[in-house]
Amino acid sequence: MATAVSPATPSRGVRPLRAGQGHSFLLRRMHSLMGIIPIGAFLLEHLISNFEALKGPAAYAAQVKFLNGLPFVRVLEWAFIFQPIAYHAFYGLYIWIRGKSNVVYYPWSGNWMYLAQRWTGLIAFAYIAQHIYRQRFSGVSLPEHPGAAFHKVQVELMNPWMLAVYVVSMIAICWHFSYGIWLFAAKWGITPGTKARKNFGYVCGAFGVVICAVGLSSIWAFVGPQYRNAPADLTPAQISAGPLAGGDAGGSTPADK
Repeated sequence: MATAVSPATPSRGVRPLRAGQGHSFLLRRMHSLMGIIPIGAFLLEHLISNFEALKGPAAYAAQVKFLNGLPFVRVLEWAFIFQPIAYHAFYGLYIWIRGKSNVVYYPWSGNWMYLAQRWTGLIAFAYIAQHIYRQRFSGVSLPEHPGAAFHKVQVELMNPWMLAVYVVSMIAICWHFSYGIWLFAAKWGITPGTKARKNFGYVCGAFGVVICAVGLSSIWAFVGPQYRNAPADLTPAQISAGPLAGGDAGGSTPADK
């Protein structure tokens, strides 16, 4: 007597990466790893550096000057920042195009998280592309004029639309990275088992809230009242003087005249 075979029930959780996937296995491993190192490491460094803005224009300029004074900094930029971000973004888009989230037919939390990860990644890439262009390759050159760093960001954030872009992008990037850490641990076998993944999910969630708070605090430093109308370009002496330099309180400097 023939029996009806019920359709396979979609499995929950994170699919492991298998060596049998051929070249796709290696490419996905590279994509997953680059999201943590070097991109994740750069994100944390960037958040910490931008947090210096809370100390004022001089402290922020000093941080920009320090970073641009690192040995082989341009090589480091292209090898460990620009190229990894481009690979992670474009291969992530390729995965998104070929994959299906099934949020309509199977509205499980995992599927919604998958969809959110893809959209936040798209937001992050669009923001990073325009941010690099505006701050690195457009207008005053910050490597040559680190004293103008605070003012350059401040002017950009005077536009309420750009401020909204910064805030939304900061939230999206922190979500993408914190959930990406959870996915990395699950796919690389660091958190085997449902309980381990659930507990680590709480850790990643808390971590995401913390780094998001750090990022939003840095944005506030540029738009808040404490350093309103910062000097257009601090002199080397003002940068060396640090947060107590007279230029941090706003007003004009020789560079403004």
